[in-house]
Amino acid sequence: MRTPRGMEGPFAWGDATDRATGLDGLERLERRRVTQCALSRVCGVCAEPLGRPIAFVGDAREVGRNAFHAPPLHLDCARDLLAYPGADPGWQVITAGAYEFVRPGRDDTDRRPAFVPVALLGGSSGPQPTSTD
Repeated sequence: MRTPRGMEGPFAWGDATDRATGLDGLERLERRRVTQCALSRVCGVCAEPLGRPIAFVGDAREVGRNAFHAPPLHLDCARDLLAYPGADPGWQVITAGAYEFVRPGRDDTDRRPAFVPVALLGGSSGPQPTSTD
């Protein structure tokens, strides 16, 4: 897996187990790095600029509602992330041509930002998103 120099794991995820919560690195996204990925259009694994297609990883619920908490990725980085120790076996990959970054409103119970893929291209694993148009 390509990772930024000096880092052992994916850029947007915690480097090690968080002692306060006990969460492993892939269970805990770093909020500031997630925002940096969104605003700078860099990959959440390698921190390099994104091209197209843009990949997103998420569980069936995130795929179903087309809103992801993990930042955008290169397709190869997404595939590598699925094989990374601690990766959720239920994660699926979808690809898109673009995305919107949605910050939570003050009344939202889920305080995490979300990525909403637009111009869906399909999925490389798991169920394929379908259009209702």
